[in-house]
Amino acid sequence: MIRNATIEDAARIAEIYNHYIEQTVITFEEEPVAADTMAGRIRGCQEHGLPWLVLEAAGQVTGFAYAVEWRARPAYRYSVEVTVYLDRAQIRRGQGTRLYEALFADLRERGIHTVIGLIALPNDASVALHERMGMDKVAHLSEVGFKFGRWLDVGYWQGTLQTP
Repeated sequence: MIRNATIEDAARIAEIYNHYIEQTVITFEEEPVAADTMAGRIRGCQEHGLPWLVLEAAGQVTGFAYAVEWRARPAYRYSVEVTVYLDRAQIRRGQGTRLYEALFADLRERGIHTVIGLIALPNDASVALHERMGMDKVAHLSEVGFKFGRWLDVGYWQGTLQTP
């Protein structure tokens, strides 16, 4: 089941996300995120009129996807940055696609025109997901992040939603 996130989901979302912080270079955050910090992020996203969705199986959150403002200036109001994270047990089972499909449908209803995904590189699975969703690589920034003793690149993928 995919549904809107609630503040009560924050601890589980933080648990999923903290794995990526502590064990991977997929996120450039370096310190684990507390549940109350994650609750603030969920609240902030929703207060800006944007969706934060969770994937739930057997009563437990197993993944999440959300959209945030791309930039604060008014002309950017129809563009968002999108993100998806899954519990390790859900990887490569089509769940990221399910979450993004639901997120993109929600964004279309809100009149969003452009979705942008930032991917720490290399990350073949995330590249494949974004391209499966119709997004194209539009930029590559070399050595802009430093984590776990190495320089990391970031790619930008962009897609256009067919808005009404």
